[in-house]
Amino acid sequence: MTYQKKDYPVSAVRRFLEPGPVVLISTQWKTKTNIMTMAWQTVLEFSPSLVGLMISGANHTFHMLKQSRGCVINIPTEDMIDKIIDIGTSTGSEIDKFEAFGLTATASELIDAPSIAECYANFECKLYDDVMVDRYNFFIMEVVKAKVAASPKYPKTVHYRGNGIFMHSGKNVFHSEKLRNM
Repeated sequence: MTYQKKDYPVSAVRRFLEPGPVVLISTQWKTKTNIMTMAWQTVLEFSPSLVGLMISGANHTFHMLKQSRGCVINIPTEDMIDKIIDIGTSTGSEIDKFEAFGLTATASELIDAPSIAECYANFECKLYDDVMVDRYNFFIMEVVKAKVAASPKYPKTVHYRGNGIFMHSGKNVFHSEKLRNM
């Protein structure tokens, strides 16, 4: 099959490239905590486990992460869609998002930022490299501790398509036993 194509704005290509899972980034600076919804992160390396986070300099989390140099990447499931949206449309500079959205902050093992108990997975991260923070708002984080629910093996996650459109993860497809066991 071939497709008939038309010009498309380059500023909007992320809608096709970014449907990785929506995550909730939790931070702590001194005694203040915060959560932000993030729809764009990228795996940069496997060992050490590096993840890139693009956070706007206008975002409250940007300043908390820049000061604390640590965060938790929390993976919510589709049943949390309303909280995901509410967290993303409010600011932690005005409210305590853990309290406002009924989420449980649990102590992380290796960093100060709390994990979110209601999330499927929690990845504790330390700032690995800040070379692109000031110029591009891009944090290179190292996952130093990971906790994942025992089941289900493949949770139903939420993915952002842009313009307020979300999708849920779909059917798992395995093409061979070799890939299945990776």
